Amino acid sequence: MTTDATGPLRIGVLGAARIAERAIAVPARATGNRLVVIAARDRARAEEFARTHGVERVLPSYADVLADPEVEVVYDPLPNALHGPWNLAAIEAGKHVLSEKPFAANAAEAAEVRDAARRAGVTVMEGFHHSYHPVMRRLLELVDAGELGDVVSVEATIAMLPPDDGDPRWSLELAGGALMDLGCYGLHALRSLAPWTGGEPEPDAARAGERGGAPGVDEWLDADLHFPSGATATVRCSMVHPERDFSLRVVGTRGEATAPAFVEPHRDDRVLVRTPAGGRTEHLGTRSSYTYQLEAFAAAVRSGTPVATGPDDAVATMTLIDRCYRLAGLPPRPRAAVEPHRAGA
Repeated sequence: MTTDATGPLRIGVLGAARIAERAIAVPARATGNRLVVIAARDRARAEEFARTHGVERVLPSYADVLADPEVEVVYDPLPNALHGPWNLAAIEAGKHVLSEKPFAANAAEAAEVRDAARRAGVTVMEGFHHSYHPVMRRLLELVDAGELGDVVSVEATIAMLPPDDGDPRWSLELAGGALMDLGCYGLHALRSLAPWTGGEPEPDAARAGERGGAPGVDEWLDADLHFPSGATATVRCSMVHPERDFSLRVVGTRGEATAPAFVEPHRDDRVLVRTPAGGRTEHLGTRSSYTYQLEAFAAAVRSGTPVATGPDDAVATMTLIDRCYRLAGLPPRPRAAVEPHRAGA
């Protein structure tokens, strides 16, 4: 693989998933990076994606993407259970990796990916894109500046309308479930507050509703947590909600701040602040959080700039996910029975 320390990233895409347009194709165009190759199980879908989004070449299989000498970065938007195996395979091929969240099926698999990345010396980022947008950064600034006082409680709600019955998010074998798909955002947001709450959040209790006909798969899950400082937190996630609600509220001893759509700031970029001095609304811009994320990833690959959602962070989040599942009486997600090096696609 040739290396260019200053040029555009040369990106290979694994699959033509729906998220890939918003998460990599549009940001690559906005930032001047190259989509070099794509492969998908359905070649026709890959060819359509390539035509629509300017991908330079279509290859027969995911393995071919990893073997391509022009590819230096692999973007992995595959179903959850395939993140770990293909992240590992990309790392072993010497590629940098931008992985959709969650990073792996469970904490043990995430740790394997982390350790492989360390050995290979490549950049690996988990796609918690909200972390890079000014909305989330502003919430943390308000806490850091002391305007809200000491953190007392945090509430995260991540809910959406039901996916189709055949959606992979309803499959235990594909590491589906509401906590994996949605609640992980809330847990990650709580973890972001650790510098001001005495450390990482600890889960106390969790409750979940299983999907009919899909044992072990959570339609919804609620978790109660606490921080070492004594602050409390709740995360509520649901894939059977009547409307979208991707909100985060931080309450302190002197005020509170709410981001009504912290995971989707392109849809609603407000941060609502209320203190004894009065209330105000701040607008932080609707530029895509995925574009900010790709810029941060490119800076890490090109200049070694640290990222907020690297492998260590990913293992910590996956550990918290596994603990919440166990408290809710559900199993952590199983690893996929797949060997990427032998898989055709």
